[in-house]
Amino acid sequence: MLPARLRHRVDAVQVAPLPAAPVPEVDPQVLVAVSGAVRARQELRFDLGDAVRRTQPHAVLARGGRWYLLAWDLDRDDWRTFRLDRITPRTPLGARFTPREVPGGDPGAFAVALFRGSRDPAEDWPCRGRVVLAVPASAVLPYAGDAEVEPLDDDRCRVSAGAWSWTGLAAHLLRLDAPVSGAHPRELAQAFTDLAARCAAAGVSSPAPPAGRRPARGR
Repeated sequence: MLPARLRHRVDAVQVAPLPAAPVPEVDPQVLVAVSGAVRARQELRFDLGDAVRRTQPHAVLARGGRWYLLAWDLDRDDWRTFRLDRITPRTPLGARFTPREVPGGDPGAFAVALFRGSRDPAEDWPCRGRVVLAVPASAVLPYAGDAEVEPLDDDRCRVSAGAWSWTGLAAHLLRLDAPVSGAHPRELAQAFTDLAARCAAAGVSSPAPPAGRRPARGR
């Protein structure tokens, strides 16, 4: 039903979706340009902050409400992921290239491993635990990332997640901003105790705001 010119542009958008929260809008021009480079197997240059990156683009991925490019970084001679909302593609495209084999064979699984700081899609987090949060599952799901959220009743849910350290996992779960109970295993429970002591010490040592000035609220 589409004119040939528009049909070609739509066909050029190739996306591998990953299970996650709903993906927000992204600049269509960036999405089309990056997906076109993936489809054409041509090198892509783009501005990232004050730097210009040269890449061999392999896949466009959607995860956790953001769009990513999985690419071989020619200057760093390694795999990298780039958020599409932070890059500005340059034209024209570069030389054609032969795609490399993505470790594990699945670009989505490999990108998730990179987000964990690993290069092995089969490698799990070294620290995994679960807690009960005193909020409905619907209030947690948009911010849970790759954590598993299980509804318990109208006012509680169980969240299972992983991290590279027990302290990091405790901090990750605390950011969901809900009362926590039932921490398991005991290493996670101990991490909450350690974090509580650190936070208490930080509160004592932090200077009070000037009189008449209210502290800014976090976002």
